[in-house]
Order: sequence, then structure tokens, then C-alpha cells
Amino acid sequence: MPTNNLFKKDNQINDIKFNDLGWVKKDQNSNQILSLRDYLNKNNGIPNLEVCKPHEIGRIKNIFYRDGFVLVKDVLNKDQLKFLRSGCERVIREMMKLDKNRIGNRGSHRYSFGSASKTGHLVHHPEWAMLIDLPKLTPILVSIFCSDNYISRGGGGDFCLPGATEYQALHSDMNDRYEGINLKGDRVVSGSFKDPRGILSYRDLPCPYICCNFLMVDFTKTNGPTRQIIGTQYSKQSIPSLVDEPEWMKLSTVCPAPAGSVLIRDVRTWHGGTPNLSGEIRSIPNAEFYAPWFHEPQQKSLPWEVYNNLTDHGKKICRFIVADSSDKIDRGFNSEVRQMNDPCRIY
Repeated sequence: MPTNNLFKKDNQINDIKFNDLGWVKKDQNSNQILSLRDYLNKNNGIPNLEVCKPHEIGRIKNIFYRDGFVLVKDVLNKDQLKFLRSGCERVIREMMKLDKNRIGNRGSHRYSFGSASKTGHLVHHPEWAMLIDLPKLTPILVSIFCSDNYISRGGGGDFCLPGATEYQALHSDMNDRYEGINLKGDRVVSGSFKDPRGILSYRDLPCPYICCNFLMVDFTKTNGPTRQIIGTQYSKQSIPSLVDEPEWMKLSTVCPAPAGSVLIRDVRTWHGGTPNLSGEIRSIPNAEFYAPWFHEPQQKSLPWEVYNNLTDHGKKICRFIVADSSDKIDRGFNSEVRQMNDPCRIY
């Protein structure tokens, strides 16, 4: 793959304060940014956003199936939050060493953790492995899936640096089975469900795939809160482009919301990133799970020694991603930011 001179390494990363990693080659005090920041402060956020407590399992399940997502606070305790934050900072700094100009792999100053990793996941890090079987989350997942035999897909998540001034297009994280050619010219198969009769689509199914994003900082109106479009998990309408997206959708963001919360998403629900015009990095590491009856080909991303430290339940649900004890997992990152992009993902 040819090298693009825009993608430069940055060997000074460790000398920069964590929240100062953003706003590279962008003016945070430009009239355009000041105007957008003021507009978001006045208008951003889902009106009357419901925030649940971990023990409200029935309420959580009802909201999840109604809206396609649900926010639950206090899922991480102080020690767990501190531990996960430290892991995010370590990984983000490693990624930024490869992208001095903050080109990103999901747009300028915007990144996917998983797409950066050579395994597609980060569960080889203990901070991400911790998310596989959290005491306050597992009972919620059992209730939503109506079974404790669901499947861990792994974990990654995303983050946006200050200076991510653009909206990410609305998208869904899954689709019906697709067969085609990727940007490298390789034949790829994405997705698993396909009705040969052409009657049902993946949107006719109960929730097959959940993503749990953990808030490392409070979601505010200006630090890039995720936007979620309520009730679209079953929608068969075309997802609007940024040009066609109505303003109310751009403002349909999950905020305010406290750090330590989890945003539990049916990945079919339309969602997208929003501008981070603040002075702090907004990261949302995740853990991902399939329903017991749904399966896609999965890469071996969980090392044996990490697997052995999981709970019995954690081991059971990780049965498809654990590597053999003799296998070595490449725990590195792709060498260029451009290679972090996932050409097979359907948005």
C-alpha cells in the first residue's frame, strides 16, 4: 500500500498533556467554531432523556426495546472508571503516535479503537477484558437477551479529540449478508442474516447484536456526545445523508450523561458522531455481544492468559473469541492511520 505523506508519526506524544492532543491545525476560536459551540450549548440533547439505574432492569429492558438504546448510570464504580480511563489514555497515545496530523480513521480527529487494532478488538488489554462480565451489566444483558448464553464479540469503541468539528454521517453497525469486493480487491462477506425468500431483513428480527459504550467523561452538549435516532432499529427507510439529515436528528444526542454510565445500543439504530468543540477527549470504549441465536465469523482476539482470568460466565460467553494457549495474538496497531479504516463495514 503506498504511503501517504499526510500520515506522519509523532514521537513527542508523551510530552503533551492528554487533553491537549486535539485541535491540531484547527482554530478553536474561529468565528465558525464559536458560533457552532454557542448553538450546541443552546439546543443540543435529547429532550427529557431518561437515565436508568442498574437495578431497574425491567425499565431498562422496556426502554431499550422501545427506543433502540438505553442509558444506565453508575455501571462502573470509581475504581473501574479510573482503571478504564488509564487504559484509554495509554491506547490513545499509542494511536496518536501514528497520526501527527490527526487525520483520524472515522474523519478528522475521530477514531475507532477496534479498526486501529490488528485484531479488530482490544480485549487483549485488561481494561477492556474487565467489561466482558461486569456485575452491574451482566444481569441487564441476560434480561434483554432472555438468556445467559449470549456471545461476546469482543470490544473496542471510539473516541473523538477536541477539534473533531464535523458530524459523522448517520449509520447502522450491521446489515444483511453482503458479498462483494473490498478496496484491496479481496472477496469479502459481511453480515450473517439473509432470507433466501427475500421476505425478512435483519431489521425484522429481535435484537441480534448489542454494543455497550462506557462513558469516560460526562457527555456534554459540546464534547461530542453520540447522537441516537429513537426507534430506528426496525426502520427500513434509507438512512439520510448529512446533507439530507434534518436538524433535529443532528441535535438528538445522549446528553447530559455522567461518566461511569453505559450506553446500551441495538446497533441497528441509526447513530453517529458529533462535533467535539470542548477541551477534553471524549472516549467511549465498548464491549459487544451477540444474541444466543445470532453468529458471525469471529477473529480470535482474546489471549488465553486473559481468558483464564475471567469469571466462569465470562469464559462461557467468550468461547468463540478465545485463542488457543499456543496461539500468539498480534496486539499491535496498523502502521498507518489510513489502514485503520474498515472497507468492509457497511454504514
